[in-house]
Amino acid sequence: MGEEKLKEAILKVALGYSVEEVTEEYDARDGELKLVKRKETKKDVPPDLKAAKLLLDGGGDYSSFTDEELEREKKRLLKQLSEEQND
Repeated sequence: MGEEKLKEAILKVALGYSVEEVTEEYDARDGELKLVKRKETKKDVPPDLKAAKLLLDGGGDYSSFTDEELEREKKRLLKQLSEEQND
């Protein structure tokens, strides 16, 4: 995987994304498999703070941050990433 693709994948996880899942149930009748039920669902995967941290230039030490500071930093990073993605 190239570095650019890796950054895109991390950005996707950092911002959150949606994924569609398809579940199909089959039944064996007369020696043939027949589709009995098909269900499509959409799941939202929330943003991930660890992925956002990876995207920071120069990194940073967040080990001493409180939960509130981490949440503020998460919001700041998500806003920054969203703005960069829209540019």
